[in-house]
Amino acid sequence: MNQYLYTIFAMVSFLASVVGAVCGIGGGVLIKPVLDAFGVLNVAAVSFLSGCTVLSMSCYSVAKARISGSCLVDIKTGTPLAIGAAVGGIVGKIMFQYSSRLVENKDQVGAIQALCLLIITFGTFLYTLRKDRIKTHRISNQPACMAIGLALGIVSSFLGIGGGPINLVVLYFFFSMDTKTAAQNSLYIILFSQAASLINTLISKNVPEFGIGLLAVMVSGGILGGFAGRMVNKRMDAEMVGKLFMGLMILIMLICVYNMIRLM
Repeated sequence: MNQYLYTIFAMVSFLASVVGAVCGIGGGVLIKPVLDAFGVLNVAAVSFLSGCTVLSMSCYSVAKARISGSCLVDIKTGTPLAIGAAVGGIVGKIMFQYSSRLVENKDQVGAIQALCLLIITFGTFLYTLRKDRIKTHRISNQPACMAIGLALGIVSSFLGIGGGPINLVVLYFFFSMDTKTAAQNSLYIILFSQAASLINTLISKNVPEFGIGLLAVMVSGGILGGFAGRMVNKRMDAEMVGKLFMGLMILIMLICVYNMIRLM
């Protein structure tokens, strides 16, 4: 892989992590489809690198919020959600590995991921357009929180996106969180699910082939993006964050359509 592509990967990881930190979508929902679109790495390698980048960004963002005293995570609901997401992260990774072994043409796995992400993002887009008319809930039951976290972890890990728009919709609907509170809680969930997914991959020795320099570049981009994203988030109100989120969903859907056509 030449220097030009390293630069592109660094820019993608940084910019996606900035947006991910602002909106609470993790960044993987952009990194995964964008890098798939370049077609220079296989689906498994892109999923792994995307997960590592999202993990670095969410780790920085959550730790910094804790240290600075600006953390908006509701521990009573956030921690059961995160624990469920950690288990879901492992289950989702196992599902992805199993699917990859079943299909001879690995591009087909990428096409399936793109289709699933397109459906989820479109549903999220429709919900967001009508969310002011939809009654929300305030779930506090811990087993229910863990079950919801489990589902989020499975989806994010299988698709290699970290968390994505679905996290925010779930937090809006089931927990009546505002935009910025949902963003921080989403990053907290993503941190647990991606950490569990990475540990499972390392233990099972299913790490795909890629250049170690590329991993270093993308992880660095994730941390720097998390730093920059926190700065940007402080200067944006909830309405601006919401508009950015809507614009991103449109972009993600367009990229998913392109990837489906290219990989099928």
